[in-house]
Amino acid sequence: MNTTALADLAPGLADPVHDAQQVFRRLLDAMSRPGRLQSLDDAAVRIDPPAGLGAATAAVLLTVADPDLRVWFAPGAHAEALAAWLRFHTGARIAVTAAEADWLVLTSQDARPGVWSEAAIGTDEAPHTAATLLVEVPSLSATPGLRLTGPGIEHHHALDVGGVGTAFWHERQSREHHFPRGADLVLTCGPLIAALPRSTRIALED
Repeated sequence: MNTTALADLAPGLADPVHDAQQVFRRLLDAMSRPGRLQSLDDAAVRIDPPAGLGAATAAVLLTVADPDLRVWFAPGAHAEALAAWLRFHTGARIAVTAAEADWLVLTSQDARPGVWSEAAIGTDEAPHTAATLLVEVPSLSATPGLRLTGPGIEHHHALDVGGVGTAFWHERQSREHHFPRGADLVLTCGPLIAALPRSTRIALED
C-alpha cells in the first residue's frame, strides 16, 4: 500500500451490489445512446469520492474494475492515492503506462491529442481488447459543441464538453477510419456521464 494507510482510504459504494447495478445500467445506456447525458444521482451520491475524483468517475471505476482490469491514472498529485484506493476496493491492476491499460483515467487537462495514440485500439480480430478513456471534465451539456452521428443516434446529437481543446477532437476524428478498432470515450462531470464509443462520428460545430 506504500504511503497510503488503509484508514486513509475513501470508502467505496454505500451499497456495492445495488449501486454498481445502477451505475452499470446507466453506463450501458450511455454507450448505446452516444452523447446523451445520463445521471448517476441515485447511485453516485451514495459515494464519498476520494480527492482527485468526481462522484461519477469514482462510481464508474468501482463498477467496471476487477482483478483482471488494468487501470492507468494520469500522473498527478493524487495518482498514487487513487491507485491504492481502487486496488483496495476492487483488486484492479494498476498499469504503469497508458499503452498497457484497459481503462485510462484522465482529467480535461490530461486530454491531450497524444493520448489517443497511446491507448490500445484492439485488432480487427479482437476489437474488444481496445481501451476506454475515462475523462473528467468541468462541464457537460446537450448544447452545440460536438455534432455526433452514427449508431444509436437517429439523426445527429449535440454535446458540449468543457475544458477539452479542439486538438484532442481533431485527433479523435483522424482515427475514425480505424473502426472497428479504436478506443472508446466516457466523459464525466459531477454525477453526469456521456459516452462516445468508437463507432460515433464527430464534427466540431462553430
